[in-house]
Amino acid sequence: MTSEELSLDHNIGFLLRQAHQRAAAAFANALEPHEISGRHYPVLHTLGKRGPLSQRELVDSVNSDKASMVRIVDDLEAKGLAARRPAPGDRRVRSVELTEHGREVLAKAEQTAVDVAESLLTHLDQRKRAQLTALLLDFLHAP
Repeated sequence: MTSEELSLDHNIGFLLRQAHQRAAAAFANALEPHEISGRHYPVLHTLGKRGPLSQRELVDSVNSDKASMVRIVDDLEAKGLAARRPAPGDRRVRSVELTEHGREVLAKAEQTAVDVAESLLTHLDQRKRAQLTALLLDFLHAP
């Protein structure tokens, strides 16, 4: 291993970015048959878990920005996967909710996520998979 490779191997940001790019590319390819992209999935998943939410709540939930969220919700609406409706108690706010078609696509996409994770981690035994997951969760939830 060269000194440059060793130096990069100890750069956590670089390693996490490479891991993310590999996983994101595999997931994006696997989502294509469902006619959604990697940017749609977190919004669908969040709506599936938490029910109707305002776009502001979605921005906070998926760590997005307002402009991107508007485009994502526009896409989901155009595909018949989500709908904007008046929010109960505040006519100025619109909530976003999954349609029946959106719930069907989400169920398929969630299975796709499981399948992609399995294929990405197939070279690791169960102990190493559990360790990787635990380490990533510790890293994400650190102060």
